[in-house]
Amino acid sequence: MKRLTPAQRAFLEQPFVGVVTDLREDGSPHSTVVWVDVDDEGVSFNTARPRAKPRHLEKDPRVSLVVVDPGDPYRWVAIEGTARLVEEGANEQIDRLAHKYLGRDSYPWHKPEETRVSVRIDPSRIESHGL
Repeated sequence: MKRLTPAQRAFLEQPFVGVVTDLREDGSPHSTVVWVDVDDEGVSFNTARPRAKPRHLEKDPRVSLVVVDPGDPYRWVAIEGTARLVEEGANEQIDRLAHKYLGRDSYPWHKPEETRVSVRIDPSRIESHGL
């Protein structure tokens, strides 16, 4: 499994949004903007059931993520790999991400009918530029 360099990790610790792409049942790409988390285990993002991303990733775990510096489009990190969906700790993760991206202590759009899911990416390829 590929690992982030210290420069790539520092870049992903910034509050830059990413675009994640998974595959629909028909094989067509499905891309959405996500908040990005990075820790000692690697890169992840958060979503919720019954949204499309968890459904797609359970059928086909191939995933890609690209994060671009909004102040310099030639600084970016791209990760391709396999998704692992983890519910444990996902509520805490979305609250951490709300702090990172919104400056709030908790995620303001919690819905009782949704189950939060952390999507961990086991990378097969990591590329970057400008770091």
